[in-house]
Amino acid sequence: MIDIQRAGLLTTVQDLGRTRQRAFGVASGGALDPLACAVANRLVGNDQNTAALEITMGTCVMRFTSATLVALTGADCHADLDGTPVWSWWRFPVAKGQTLTLRPSRFGMRTYLAVAGGIDVPETLGSRSTDLNGGFGGFEGRALHDGDRIAIGHPRTAARKAEPLGVRPPLWLSDPLAHRVRVLPGPEYDDFTSVTHKSFWENPWQVTPNSNRMGYRLSGPEPLARKKNRMHDLLSHGVLPGVVQVPPSGQPIILLADAQTTGGYPKIGTVITADLWRLGQARLGSTLYFSECTPAEAREALREQLRYLDQIERALAWHDRGILSTPKVAAITRKRT
Repeated sequence: MIDIQRAGLLTTVQDLGRTRQRAFGVASGGALDPLACAVANRLVGNDQNTAALEITMGTCVMRFTSATLVALTGADCHADLDGTPVWSWWRFPVAKGQTLTLRPSRFGMRTYLAVAGGIDVPETLGSRSTDLNGGFGGFEGRALHDGDRIAIGHPRTAARKAEPLGVRPPLWLSDPLAHRVRVLPGPEYDDFTSVTHKSFWENPWQVTPNSNRMGYRLSGPEPLARKKNRMHDLLSHGVLPGVVQVPPSGQPIILLADAQTTGGYPKIGTVITADLWRLGQARLGSTLYFSECTPAEAREALREQLRYLDQIERALAWHDRGILSTPKVAAITRKRT
């Protein structure tokens, strides 16, 4: 069990989401940084879709009532275990009775904590992710509170060695490239003026405080305007996480994991799947930049990300069999996506 002594700003149970329920109007949900969540699970020997904790802006304290293997990925929350610092993007053993403390990060927004065996909550509609809008999934359909007790599942038979080991993240969150996301022009891209196209690609866009897990509302130097002969209303249509909608205000909204499944605003673009994790780590008040991307480039970026995950899985397996040393694991997994 995990005793939550201080739940922090927003801590929820998340896996990789409900990918088969959108036809029924159910948001996909899941980790806003799916890459970090997947790596955390692989570090402790779980399937990458196992439930973990998504901790927003650190400030979380928990006590473990049984020994286990833990991994932290995503934003570096300057964690310590009974006062001893532990690193992000590492796994480490936790003894019965030890307390893990997480603090706000300097870079990034969300930290992922995986335990061997996963967070043991009931599966709802094919996922253990928390849907805060619907009030279901995760731990009682809500964010964690101080005093909650979270069960841990049984580790797989081929669990990782209970010793510290880390991997290199796909991109350090302090790197300016972490704030640049690749975007495919959307179905209504040509409805917007050439001036708007230039503004969209060249200007910085700030993530406003009026943002949440449903979407990031952005603020730019000037509203995005449609051509006068393209001002007609649109019928509601299906949307996905990453879609960039432009409401009448002209200030774009990027849909995220908890967003609705349909929308009627014109879509100027879509953030590619391989860059959704960058959105999940964008802090309120931070600045994003858009880079135009082709479908072929988007597919290659996703393949590169999958290769990164495969490299980690192979390196960890070789390490646990005694084939690779810890430094060689870090070297193998250092390539960026």
